[in-house]
Amino acid sequence: QVQLVESGGGLVQAGDSVRLACVVPVRIFDNYAVGWFRQAPGKERVFVAAISWVATTTYAEALKGRFTISRNTVKNTVYLQMNSLKPEDTAIYYCAAGRPWPAPNFEYWGQGTQVIVSS
Repeated sequence: QVQLVESGGGLVQAGDSVRLACVVPVRIFDNYAVGWFRQAPGKERVFVAAISWVATTTYAEALKGRFTISRNTVKNTVYLQMNSLKPEDTAIYYCAAGRPWPAPNFEYWGQGTQVIVSS
């Protein structure tokens, strides 16, 4: 069973920054793209950003410039740095692994970490 584990969520204020982490099993980390998705209350889950196993990145257009995805090969961890947070960024954030690149079929998912941005 493949398990991705997210962390880093919490309650923050508008304008703050948060970094989410997703620990990925090594055999997945080395061969799969990892993406971040979010699901706001009452809404569908949507794509945020993704990074390939060679660190190519892609973002949801509306989040470019505020969010940055990166990977640490020593810790087999993918990060999502979120800056200038807004109340509308409130959501449960999920990481997922999939392939191929650049259009992965995300087949492995974490349980999610909640981010609440207060105004």
